[in-house]
Order: sequence, then structure tokens, then C-alpha cells
Amino acid sequence: MAEEPTRKTKLEVGWLAARSTEVGLNGVELTTSRPPKSPPSPPWMEAAVPGTVLGTLLKNNLVPDPFYGMKNETIIDIADSGRGHYTFWFYTSFTVNLSSHQHLELNFRAINYSADLYLNGHRKVLPKGMFRRHSIDVSDILRPDGSNLLAVLVHPPDNPGRIPPEGGQGGDHEIGKDVAAQYVEGWDWMTPIRDRNTGIWDEVSIYLTGPVKIIDPHLVSSFHDDFKRAYLHSTAEFENKSSWAAECSVTFQVTADIEGNICLIENVLTQDIKIPPKSRHQHTFPPIFFYKPQLWWPNGMGQQYLYDVEIVVNVKGYGESDSWKNKFGFRKIESSIDPCTGGRLFKVNGQPVFVRGGNWVLSDGLLRLSKKRYETDIKFHADMNLNMIRCWGGGLAERPEFYHFCDLYGLMVWQEFWITGDCDGRGDPISNPDGPLDHDLFLTCATDTVKLLRNHASLALWVGGNEQTPPDDINKALKRELRLHPLFQTEPVDEEEAVDPSQYLDGSRVYVQGSMWDGFADGKGDFTDGPYEIQNPESFFSDDFYQFGFNPEIGSVGMPVAETVRATMPPDGWKLPLFNQLPSGYVEECPNPVWVYHKYIPYSKPGKVHDQILLYGEVTDLDDFCQKAQMVNYVQYRALLEGWNSKMWSKHTGVLIWKMQNPWTGLRGQLYDHLHDQTAGFFGCRHAAETVHVQLNLSSYFIEVVNNTGDELNGVAVEMSVWDLEGVCQYQRVTEHTSIPSKKVIKTVEMSYPKLAGRKPVYFLLLKLLSISDSRVLSRNFYWLHSAGGDFKLLEPYRRRRVPLEITSEVKVQGSLYKVKLQVRNASNSPSLSKLPTLFSLRKIIFGKKVVRINSVDPEPGVAFFIRFSVHRAEKGLDNGGDTRILPVHYSDNYLSLVPGESTAVDISFEVPHGVSPRIMLDGWNYPGKFSIV
Repeated sequence: MAEEPTRKTKLEVGWLAARSTEVGLNGVELTTSRPPKSPPSPPWMEAAVPGTVLGTLLKNNLVPDPFYGMKNETIIDIADSGRGHYTFWFYTSFTVNLSSHQHLELNFRAINYSADLYLNGHRKVLPKGMFRRHSIDVSDILRPDGSNLLAVLVHPPDNPGRIPPEGGQGGDHEIGKDVAAQYVEGWDWMTPIRDRNTGIWDEVSIYLTGPVKIIDPHLVSSFHDDFKRAYLHSTAEFENKSSWAAECSVTFQVTADIEGNICLIENVLTQDIKIPPKSRHQHTFPPIFFYKPQLWWPNGMGQQYLYDVEIVVNVKGYGESDSWKNKFGFRKIESSIDPCTGGRLFKVNGQPVFVRGGNWVLSDGLLRLSKKRYETDIKFHADMNLNMIRCWGGGLAERPEFYHFCDLYGLMVWQEFWITGDCDGRGDPISNPDGPLDHDLFLTCATDTVKLLRNHASLALWVGGNEQTPPDDINKALKRELRLHPLFQTEPVDEEEAVDPSQYLDGSRVYVQGSMWDGFADGKGDFTDGPYEIQNPESFFSDDFYQFGFNPEIGSVGMPVAETVRATMPPDGWKLPLFNQLPSGYVEECPNPVWVYHKYIPYSKPGKVHDQILLYGEVTDLDDFCQKAQMVNYVQYRALLEGWNSKMWSKHTGVLIWKMQNPWTGLRGQLYDHLHDQTAGFFGCRHAAETVHVQLNLSSYFIEVVNNTGDELNGVAVEMSVWDLEGVCQYQRVTEHTSIPSKKVIKTVEMSYPKLAGRKPVYFLLLKLLSISDSRVLSRNFYWLHSAGGDFKLLEPYRRRRVPLEITSEVKVQGSLYKVKLQVRNASNSPSLSKLPTLFSLRKIIFGKKVVRINSVDPEPGVAFFIRFSVHRAEKGLDNGGDTRILPVHYSDNYLSLVPGESTAVDISFEVPHGVSPRIMLDGWNYPGKFSIV
């Protein structure tokens, strides 16, 4: 993300808001003689800017939290209230004094959906469209004393639509007639947003320049000689706001961070240009040469190296007039259809990338967006070892802050435009097949979005829409405007080589017309994505599970932990589903109405999948249900990705999970919840998506090794061991030394324990991939398994087994940031087992190393099973229904299991609110309740 220049000031505090029908004043009066007072009195209230009308009402406790329980049903919908109910004034003031030849712009990075702007009594109309920037030169209407009054009347979308009683995808689809986010009428994973996200939902700022302003520079890198030579291409527009010809000196500088605040100037270029008065001039710089630049790589493939680029324009007789700073990553992303699998193949810097990623709608359904929340979201994806995020077409054109963190953490981004099949040609009732009513507006928003985002290294491709292509004229225009420059085509075209690639709107990334076309799903637009519900884990490995090369959407369950259920629902929402036994032998889950409202997906699929929670035994209460759900989550999502691993390059080129998270407190398709607590599926994904990975094929029971690195793995072996419920190793084997070629998955040996006489009906399998030369564990994978046709009910009495743990902790505190290192050991094999002292807890953070022993009274040998760490306030509180968790927390591992004598390290990092003392708790299958360990 570009650094914030000192000439820019964000207007993000001090806003007031009021419903337009309750104000009784016009914009001229509000910004001259009768401005609202602060602190406000009705109808005025403190406003959420950036934010939405509904966010403002919630901030002032005028509506209940729409994401809590079924409170959303008590909030009036715009279809019933009329658009006037959510038409709001937003008011603020700012101070600025201009000197000679200075200019001030008032910038809105996005408004939904249109607005009338008044500044010091002067009116400006901001045109329609949720995804366009508005920049207004207000230099000549500023007050001489420097105090300025600003009022913005924001109008909702023109076609907010109505929510049918049965709900469904996109309500009645009317929102598809506008250029706006389409999820707001509700979906099968989302409740409707009552104001349709009306508001000043993105950044507002004032921007001070001299007579010449820099507009939308475009940076493009090209490579030659196997990436030894690189060129940085750049084009920028310069606007001369003065009434005289501006003689300019423009400096283009590239620097690299060496260490800390030390920077190295890599390249600098200065050129003179002359711009006529009151005009714009596009200037293309000569390509700047780099020899072997540091490259940007996707997560798991290398470093995400970013250079600093700065453009400064000095005007003769004035001095520095404007400057622009941006991070830039040298990388080349190629995308084509793989002839072997038919799936879309991505290459970065010449290396093929097996895509394992997730679908993304947006961070928060009420558009309560922030850099801090974005960083957590994106780091969570990186923590899961994923390498791509798909920004779904019914959501947002994501913000620069989102892309900034994708740049930092190596997540490639697939960005869709605002077309979804449900709102564009199908559905019940049938939706408008011709997309938005105003096609020119759509293309205006698309062009502006491209200019806003195109300099980000993480941006990998543009896609026309979700499960649909844009209308023909829009699609043709996007294909034309986003055509590849010859330098980035598979077969370069000579006649265009004289055109610098930075002069294209964006010619370095592929445009694909829809999410199921051209190498995605069946490539023809048929509905061949999905499925979206629980599966038998072994099904993911079946040859006939998914027939196509790249699945853009495959979803499953997503029940969070019990603390989240209690924090987001009233007691009626804590009731367990009814498990109805059907004549077929399958069980049908009937969830309570609150879970239904929150779009719960059952853990059974009568006729195909037996209830996966009941495999572990009867459910006693909410905590029991959610703990068993986490076990299923872990198995389900690990099997999903391992099934794709198993057919890497032979059948598949990539997969995207639907979805990684929920923009509200939903109960489906998520690896972490809206409160930012991870489900166990998060860590199942993390292990399955390792760059180097050992896994069990649940269909063939052969051990497979996945090498996703650019180098061959030499001198490795697989160690497998089977442990019973008494903690006895029943079976152990180490394979012969072998080598694993780069970008390959290799089948090694069969795990033959299930065929042995005397095998146990429930057992644990530990796999390790070892480096023979130094005994390093390159990958570790732990399974709990049952015999064919069996279940896990023997694990229920195993809860009572008191397996001892020894935990060593070391804590470092930097302000509000805590970094904790745990060494966790299953002490079953300790010779001093009988001498361990009684369990004690450390009640507060203690510096240095401390040891906690758990289950040290009458310990029993065994596997320490499904251990979960969590961070809490040390003081007991009743907020959020007694929820004491501190969130978010980053864990290097969680929901882990250790065989007797085994030890592992866990890193935990988190921030705490001011004045709060944290403690780290442990619970698990063998560890009922919670033990305080730090």
C-alpha cells in the first residue's frame, strides 16, 4: 500500500449523521448558517465514516446488532421503509489554509450509491456507482478563514429490491440492476443487509498539491534472459491546474529496504516535461533496467520482496508540487489452460503454482473495514499455507488495504467484477439477464477499479463474474481493455512491441470472462463447481469425485466453537439439533431456528453421508457438540486438500474452498468465524497445504509425499507408527531412502496395519517425513482412524484417560503485543512420571521459562488427543455472555495430538486491550474443562 503523503489528510473522525427526513434543512443551510452542533442532539448522531447508515445506527444503539441471533428480523428493511428511511446526511468540518498556487481536492474513494455534496454552501453532485472514486477540486470554494463545512446527502441504491419470504440467492435480484455489491439482498450463506450498505463506505480525504498533480501512475515489470534482466515500465498522468504552462522536473526513484530504516537507492531517473495550462499530460518514462532484482513470490514459494517507488514532480518557480509513493513487487504471473488436465495453470516467475486457496466475499457484511482486521484476515490465509484468494463477484472490488496485506503475505488475488448468475439471468423470479441497467456506468467503475488496484503484486487475474459472464457488450469491452500486452502473451505480436506495457489499462494479467469458463470447472459455463456439503473423507481421493482440472468453489461445514455460539446467539440458539433416524438408516439433523437463520449446514447428508458427529457417540450438550464438530472440521478440510494434493498435475491444477470465513456470524463454510476464532478445520488446512507434506490416501491407504518446492527432495524417508488407545505402539515402519522430484506427488508404500490380524477398531496413525542426513522432521501428520464400516465411539470413554502433559512456556511482551513460545510434551514415557507434583497453574504472565504439568495425579500413558489452546482475560467478565476470549490469536499449531514421549513447539502471538492481563488456557479430548498454563 502506498505510504500516506503528508499532503493527504483523512477525514475519519468528527462526522455526524441524521436521517434526511428528520433534518428539515437543506445542504446550503447546513454548510453556511445552520450547521449541526457537536456534541450532537437528535436527529443528529455520531456517524461511522467510513461506514454505512446501518453501521451508524448500530453505533448509536438505535438498532440491535443484526448479526446477533435473529435480531436482524427486527430491523426494518429498505423494501418496506422506502429509500428515504436510509437516505442520510453526513456532516463534518475541516480546517485548511491554501497558499499561492496551491490546490485542494476532496476525495471519496467510494460511496454507495450516489450523493449530493455541499461545501460552504456550494453544491456538487457525485454520480452513481458503488465502485468509483470521486475527486473534486474545491480550491475556489474554501473559506478565507480556513474553516470549512461539509455535508453529504447519501442516497441508497436505485434498485434495492425486496426480500422474498423464502429468501434465497440475492433476494428478488433487483440489486443486480445497479453497479453495487449483490450479496446485500441475502444469500444461502448470508442474511439480508437492511440498508443495502448505503453510506460513505470507504476512505474520505483532502489532498493538497501545487499547480501540478500526479494521477494514477501505472507500474509494470518485464523480464528477459530467464529473469536475469528486468525492466520497470511506468506511465503517469500529470494535471496542470494552473492558468500558465508548467515547466516540470519529474523524478522517478526506486529504493530497497536493507535493514530497519536503512534504504538503498536502486535507480533514479529525472526528466523534464512541459504541460499546457488547464490540461492533462500522459508521460511514459524510459524503462528502468534492473539486474537480477529481488522477486515477489506467492506464499510458500519464496520471499514477498517489495521495492519502494516514488515519483516527485517539481514545478519551476514553485518547487515540489506533488509526490506519489507505492510498494512494488517484481514478478511475472502467467495463466493459461493446462493441456494435460484442462484446468487453468498459473506460473509465477516461470514456476508452476498448484493453487490451494479460498473464496472471499468481504471482511464484514456491514463494511466495518479496517487495516487491522484486513491484516488478521490475510495473515490467517497465509497461516493456512494458502496461496490464492478469490474475491467473489457478489461482493466487493476489494480495497487497497486488502491488497497491501496480500502483497505482504503472498496471497495471489483473483478479482471478479460485479456480476453473479443469480442476479443476472436466473433465479426465482428470473433475474434481469442483461446485467446492470447502465452498462456505461459498469465500465466506468471497472476502469476506475483497475486503476486503483493494478500496481499490486498480488493481483493475479481479472474475472468477469461469478457463475456468469457479463453482458456481451461489457464482456467485449473488458476483453479489449484488459487484453494482454505482447510481452505477456504466449506468442508475442511484433507490431505492438513499440507500445510500452504501462500504457495499457492493464496488459500484464489475464482476463477470464467468468468463474466457470476457460480452464475453471468444465470451462464451458456449466454448473460444475461445488459440492457444498459434508462428504465422506475418503471421497475426496476418489477418481470420480471431481472431473475437472480447477474447481473454483467447493464447500463444506463450518461450525465454530461453543464460545462463539454463546457470544453471538441467545440461549435459544444453544439448543442442539434433533437427530432424526430415518428408515434408510441415515440420520437427519434438524437444527434450532436460530441455527437455520444463520445458515447452518448439517454434518450428515442422508443417502450419501452418515452423520459425522454421531460417529463419535451421542451428543450431551453444546460444548460436546462443538468439540466433536471441530474434530469433523479438521478431518473434512484436511481430506479435501489432501485429495487434491493426491492428483496434483495429473488431474488437477488447483482448488478454492467455499468459503474461508463468513462476513457475519454464519454457521457454514468457514475456517475461522466472524469473531476471528479459528475452527479446527483451519489447522487441518494448514497441515494439508504444507509445501512439503506427507499424507495418507484415505481411499487406497498408500502413503504419499507432496513436494511443492522448486527443488528435488533428496535423502528422505517416511516413518509411520500406529498407536492404540492404551498408548502402545502397535505398528511401526520406516521406508527406504528416496528422492521426491520438484512439483510432484509420489506414492510410497501401503499403510498395511488395517489388514493385520489383531488390529484395533480405533487407532492413531502418526506420519513423519524425515531428512536422513540430519533427522529433521520435514512434515508431520496425525490421523485418528477406525476399521472399515466402524466408528469412533471408543473415543468417548477415552476422554477419561488422564494423559500427562509437560508444558514449558517463555513469554515476551512488547507493549500490547505478546509472543509466547510453548514446548508441549506428552510425558507418558517420563521415568519420573510417578513423582510429578500436583497440577499447578500460573495465574499471570511470568517472564522467563516456567513449567506446568497437567494430569500429573494418577497419570495414564496414552496419546494426548486433540489439544486446543486459547487466550483469555485473566479477570472473569460477563461481556458477550461471559466470553473471556482475547481475539484474534495467531497459532503456529492448534488442535494437536502427541504420542507418548513426543514433544512439539507452539508459537502464539496476540495483542491485548489496555489494562487487560491475558492467560493461556488448554483443553482437549483428555483434558476436560480448561487448564490455565500461562
